[in-house]
Amino acid sequence: MFRPDLLKDKVIIITGGGSGLGRSMGERFLQLGARLAITSRNEEKLTTAASEMTAANGGEVFTYPCDVRNPEAVEQMIDAVWEHYGTVDVLINNAAGNFISPTERLSHRAVDAVLGIVLHGTFYCTLALGKKWIEAGRGGQCLNIVTTYAWTGSGFVTPSAAAKAGVLTLTRSLAVEWARYGIRMNAIAPGPFPTEGAWERLAPTPELAQQAIERVPLRRVGEHSELANLAAFMLADEVSYINGECITIDGGEWLYSGGQFSQLDRLPAEMWDMLSKMTKK
Repeated sequence: MFRPDLLKDKVIIITGGGSGLGRSMGERFLQLGARLAITSRNEEKLTTAASEMTAANGGEVFTYPCDVRNPEAVEQMIDAVWEHYGTVDVLINNAAGNFISPTERLSHRAVDAVLGIVLHGTFYCTLALGKKWIEAGRGGQCLNIVTTYAWTGSGFVTPSAAAKAGVLTLTRSLAVEWARYGIRMNAIAPGPFPTEGAWERLAPTPELAQQAIERVPLRRVGEHSELANLAAFMLADEVSYINGECITIDGGEWLYSGGQFSQLDRLPAEMWDMLSKMTKK
Protein backbone atom coordinates (compact mmCIF):
# COMPACT_ATOMS: atom_id res chain seq x y z
CA MET A 1 0.00 0.00 0.00
CA PHE A 2 2.98 2.32 0.51
CA ARG A 3 3.68 3.06 -3.13
CA PRO A 4 6.66 5.41 -3.73
CA ASP A 5 4.44 8.36 -4.73
CA LEU A 6 1.88 8.00 -1.91
CA LEU A 7 2.67 11.47 -0.51
CA LYS A 8 4.13 12.99 -3.68
CA ASP A 9 4.58 16.77 -3.42
CA LYS A 10 2.67 17.06 -0.14
CA VAL A 11 4.23 19.81 1.96
CA ILE A 12 4.45 18.57 5.54
CA ILE A 13 5.54 20.51 8.63
CA ILE A 14 6.77 18.45 11.58
CA THR A 15 7.33 20.14 14.92
CA GLY A 16 10.10 18.49 16.89
CA GLY A 17 11.16 17.10 13.53
CA GLY A 18 14.91 17.01 14.06
CA SER A 19 15.02 13.95 16.29
CA GLY A 20 13.08 11.02 17.74
CA LEU A 21 9.72 10.04 16.31
CA GLY A 22 9.44 13.32 14.43
CA ARG A 23 12.55 12.58 12.46
CA SER A 24 11.50 8.97 11.86
CA MET A 25 8.19 10.12 10.42
CA GLY A 26 9.98 12.70 8.29
CA GLU A 27 12.33 10.08 6.87
CA ARG A 28 9.36 7.95 5.82
CA PHE A 29 7.49 10.88 4.31
CA LEU A 30 10.53 11.75 2.19
CA GLN A 31 10.68 8.17 0.91
CA LEU A 32 7.05 8.52 -0.17
CA GLY A 33 7.61 11.75 -2.11
CA ALA A 34 6.72 14.46 0.40
CA ARG A 35 8.40 17.84 0.71
CA LEU A 36 9.35 18.44 4.30
CA ALA A 37 9.74 21.29 6.76
CA ILE A 38 11.10 20.49 10.21
CA THR A 39 11.24 22.80 13.19
CA SER A 40 12.51 22.76 16.76
CA ARG A 41 14.40 25.10 19.08
CA ASN A 42 17.86 23.74 18.20
CA GLU A 43 18.97 25.19 14.85
CA GLU A 44 22.18 23.17 14.74
CA LYS A 45 20.31 19.90 15.29
CA LEU A 46 17.81 20.83 12.57
CA THR A 47 20.54 21.59 10.04
CA THR A 48 22.36 18.34 10.76
CA ALA A 49 19.16 16.31 10.63
CA ALA A 50 18.06 17.86 7.34
CA SER A 51 21.43 17.12 5.73
CA GLU A 52 21.39 13.50 6.90
CA MET A 53 17.76 12.96 5.96
CA THR A 54 18.15 14.21 2.39
CA ALA A 55 21.41 12.28 1.94
CA ALA A 56 19.66 9.06 2.94
CA ASN A 57 16.28 9.58 1.28
CA GLY A 58 16.55 12.34 -1.31
CA GLY A 59 13.94 15.05 -1.51
CA GLU A 60 13.97 18.43 0.19
CA VAL A 61 13.95 19.38 3.86
CA PHE A 62 13.41 23.03 4.80
CA THR A 63 14.44 23.97 8.33
CA TYR A 64 13.26 26.81 10.53
CA PRO A 65 14.11 27.08 14.24
CA CYS A 66 11.07 27.83 16.38
CA ASP A 67 9.97 27.60 20.00
CA VAL A 68 6.35 26.49 19.72
CA ARG A 69 5.62 28.07 23.11
CA ASN A 70 5.97 31.49 21.45
CA PRO A 71 2.90 32.32 19.30
CA GLU A 72 4.70 35.06 17.37
CA ALA A 73 7.56 32.68 16.54
CA VAL A 74 5.05 30.06 15.44
CA GLU A 75 3.37 32.47 13.02
CA GLN A 76 6.76 33.42 11.58
CA MET A 77 7.64 29.75 11.12
CA ILE A 78 4.35 28.99 9.34
CA ASP A 79 4.77 32.02 7.08
CA ALA A 80 8.36 31.03 6.25
CA VAL A 81 7.40 27.49 5.25
CA TRP A 82 4.43 28.74 3.21
CA GLU A 83 6.62 31.27 1.40
CA HIS A 84 9.31 28.66 0.72
CA TYR A 85 7.02 25.99 -0.71
CA GLY A 86 4.07 28.12 -1.82
CA THR A 87 1.65 26.21 0.40
CA VAL A 88 1.38 23.72 3.26
CA ASP A 89 -0.69 20.53 3.15
CA VAL A 90 -0.07 18.86 6.51
CA LEU A 91 0.93 19.80 10.05
CA ILE A 92 2.32 17.11 12.36
CA ASN A 93 2.12 18.40 15.93
CA ASN A 94 4.85 16.22 17.42
CA ALA A 95 6.87 18.53 19.70
CA ALA A 96 6.58 17.40 23.31
CA GLY A 97 8.18 17.55 26.72
CA ASN A 98 7.73 15.10 29.58
CA PHE A 99 9.43 13.61 32.63
CA ILE A 100 8.38 11.47 35.59
CA SER A 101 7.88 13.06 39.00
CA PRO A 102 5.49 12.98 41.96
CA THR A 103 3.18 15.89 41.23
CA GLU A 104 3.70 17.49 44.64
CA ARG A 105 7.40 17.90 43.81
CA LEU A 106 6.67 20.04 40.75
CA SER A 107 7.04 23.79 40.59
CA HIS A 108 4.70 25.91 38.51
CA ARG A 109 7.59 26.37 36.07
CA ALA A 110 7.80 22.63 35.49
CA VAL A 111 4.06 22.50 34.84
CA ASP A 112 4.25 25.47 32.48
CA ALA A 113 7.16 23.92 30.58
CA VAL A 114 5.16 20.81 29.67
CA LEU A 115 1.84 22.52 29.03
CA GLY A 116 3.60 25.24 27.04
CA ILE A 117 5.13 22.80 24.57
CA VAL A 118 2.43 20.15 24.37
CA LEU A 119 -0.87 22.00 24.71
CA HIS A 120 -0.15 25.65 23.93
CA GLY A 121 2.40 24.82 21.23
CA THR A 122 0.00 22.46 19.47
CA PHE A 123 -2.79 25.02 19.70
CA TYR A 124 -0.59 27.88 18.43
CA CYS A 125 0.66 25.89 15.42
CA THR A 126 -2.80 24.58 14.56
CA LEU A 127 -4.41 28.00 14.87
CA ALA A 128 -1.76 29.80 12.82
CA LEU A 129 -1.88 27.32 9.95
CA GLY A 130 -5.64 26.83 10.16
CA LYS A 131 -6.19 30.56 9.66
CA LYS A 132 -3.95 30.52 6.57
CA TRP A 133 -5.78 27.53 5.14
CA ILE A 134 -9.17 29.16 5.68
CA GLU A 135 -8.00 32.50 4.26
CA ALA A 136 -6.57 30.74 1.20
CA GLY A 137 -9.79 28.79 0.69
CA ARG A 138 -8.04 25.45 0.74
CA GLY A 139 -8.10 22.42 3.01
CA GLY A 140 -5.38 20.68 4.94
CA GLN A 141 -4.74 18.12 7.62
CA CYS A 142 -3.38 18.16 11.17
CA LEU A 143 -2.07 14.97 12.71
CA ASN A 144 -1.47 15.31 16.43
CA ILE A 145 0.75 12.94 18.40
CA VAL A 146 -0.91 12.28 21.75
CA THR A 147 -0.66 9.29 24.10
CA THR A 148 -2.91 6.55 25.43
CA TYR A 149 -3.15 8.16 28.85
CA ALA A 150 -4.76 11.18 27.23
CA TRP A 151 -8.12 9.55 28.00
CA THR A 152 -7.25 7.62 31.16
CA GLY A 153 -4.87 10.03 32.90
CA SER A 154 -1.68 8.80 34.55
CA GLY A 155 0.02 9.43 37.83
CA PHE A 156 3.58 10.79 37.89
CA VAL A 157 3.22 12.46 34.47
CA THR A 158 0.27 14.66 35.41
CA PRO A 159 1.20 17.77 33.37
CA SER A 160 1.71 15.63 30.28
CA ALA A 161 -1.56 13.77 30.86
CA ALA A 162 -3.49 17.03 31.22
CA ALA A 163 -1.80 18.54 28.17
CA LYS A 164 -2.28 15.50 25.93
CA ALA A 165 -5.93 15.25 26.99
CA GLY A 166 -6.30 18.85 25.88
CA VAL A 167 -4.69 18.07 22.52
CA LEU A 168 -7.03 15.12 21.99
CA THR A 169 -10.04 17.32 22.77
CA LEU A 170 -8.67 20.00 20.44
CA THR A 171 -8.40 17.38 17.71
CA ARG A 172 -11.99 16.23 18.11
CA SER A 173 -13.39 19.74 18.48
CA LEU A 174 -11.76 21.15 15.35
CA ALA A 175 -12.56 17.98 13.38
CA VAL A 176 -16.17 19.10 13.65
CA GLU A 177 -15.72 22.86 13.45
CA TRP A 178 -13.24 23.04 10.59
CA ALA A 179 -14.49 20.18 8.42
CA ARG A 180 -16.57 22.69 6.44
CA TYR A 181 -13.28 24.27 5.32
CA GLY A 182 -11.88 20.93 4.15
CA ILE A 183 -9.54 20.71 7.15
CA ARG A 184 -9.23 17.29 8.77
CA MET A 185 -7.98 16.65 12.29
CA ASN A 186 -6.69 13.28 13.50
CA ALA A 187 -4.36 11.91 16.14
CA ILE A 188 -2.09 8.98 16.90
CA ALA A 189 -1.65 7.64 20.43
CA PRO A 190 1.68 5.78 20.67
CA GLY A 191 2.62 3.44 23.47
CA PRO A 192 6.29 2.86 24.39
CA PHE A 193 8.54 3.87 21.49
CA PRO A 194 12.09 4.40 22.80
CA THR A 195 13.69 7.65 21.68
CA GLU A 196 16.96 9.23 22.68
CA GLY A 197 16.33 11.68 25.50
CA ALA A 198 12.62 11.12 26.15
CA TRP A 199 12.99 7.41 26.91
CA GLU A 200 15.84 8.16 29.31
CA ARG A 201 13.64 10.62 31.21
CA LEU A 202 10.63 8.29 31.39
CA ALA A 203 12.46 4.99 31.94
CA PRO A 204 15.82 6.05 33.40
CA THR A 205 16.73 2.65 34.88
CA PRO A 206 16.82 -0.87 33.37
CA GLU A 207 14.13 -1.92 35.87
CA LEU A 208 11.72 0.81 34.73
CA ALA A 209 12.43 0.02 31.09
CA GLN A 210 11.65 -3.66 31.71
CA GLN A 211 8.43 -2.75 33.50
CA ALA A 212 7.37 -0.75 30.45
CA ILE A 213 7.88 -3.81 28.24
CA GLU A 214 6.02 -6.11 30.64
CA ARG A 215 2.92 -3.92 30.41
CA VAL A 216 2.70 -4.65 26.67
CA PRO A 217 0.94 -7.93 25.73
CA LEU A 218 3.25 -8.25 22.69
CA ARG A 219 6.18 -8.06 25.14
CA ARG A 220 8.17 -5.53 23.14
CA VAL A 221 8.42 -1.83 22.47
CA GLY A 222 7.34 -0.24 19.21
CA GLU A 223 9.56 0.19 16.18
CA HIS A 224 9.78 3.72 14.80
CA SER A 225 8.99 2.41 11.32
CA GLU A 226 5.64 1.08 12.59
CA LEU A 227 4.51 4.50 13.79
CA ALA A 228 5.92 6.23 10.71
CA ASN A 229 3.97 3.89 8.43
CA LEU A 230 0.77 4.52 10.37
CA ALA A 231 1.28 8.26 10.06
CA ALA A 232 1.91 7.96 6.31
CA PHE A 233 -1.25 5.87 5.92
CA MET A 234 -3.34 8.50 7.72
CA LEU A 235 -2.00 11.27 5.48
CA ALA A 236 -2.83 9.44 2.25
CA ASP A 237 -5.62 10.84 0.06
CA GLU A 238 -7.12 7.36 -0.14
CA VAL A 239 -8.28 7.56 3.50
CA SER A 240 -9.44 11.19 3.50
CA TYR A 241 -12.78 10.26 5.08
CA ILE A 242 -11.03 9.71 8.42
CA ASN A 243 -11.70 12.79 10.54
CA GLY A 244 -11.64 13.29 14.31
CA GLU A 245 -10.14 9.87 14.95
CA CYS A 246 -7.35 8.84 17.33
CA ILE A 247 -5.61 5.60 16.43
CA THR A 248 -3.72 3.71 19.13
CA ILE A 249 -0.45 1.95 18.36
CA ASP A 250 0.82 0.41 21.60
CA GLY A 251 0.85 -3.38 21.27
CA GLY A 252 -2.26 -3.55 23.50
CA GLU A 253 -0.61 -1.79 26.45
CA TRP A 254 -3.43 0.44 27.61
CA LEU A 255 -5.99 -2.36 27.35
CA TYR A 256 -3.72 -4.57 29.44
CA SER A 257 -3.28 -1.85 32.05
CA GLY A 258 -7.03 -1.26 32.25
CA GLY A 259 -8.01 -4.91 32.66
CA GLN A 260 -8.60 -5.86 36.30
CA PHE A 261 -7.17 -9.36 35.84
CA SER A 262 -4.65 -8.74 33.06
CA GLN A 263 -1.63 -9.30 35.29
CA LEU A 264 -2.64 -12.90 35.85
CA ASP A 265 -0.60 -13.62 32.73
CA ARG A 266 2.37 -13.78 35.09
CA LEU A 267 1.09 -16.87 36.89
CA PRO A 268 2.94 -20.11 36.10
CA ALA A 269 1.10 -23.18 34.82
CA GLU A 270 1.41 -24.90 38.21
CA MET A 271 -0.48 -22.07 39.90
CA TRP A 272 -3.24 -22.32 37.31
CA ASP A 273 -3.54 -26.06 38.02
CA MET A 274 -3.96 -25.34 41.72
CA LEU A 275 -6.46 -22.56 41.07
CA SER A 276 -8.44 -24.81 38.74
CA LYS A 277 -8.82 -27.43 41.46
CA MET A 278 -9.86 -24.78 44.01
CA THR A 279 -12.45 -23.37 41.59
CA LYS A 280 -13.97 -26.79 40.91
CA LYS A 281 -14.43 -27.36 44.64
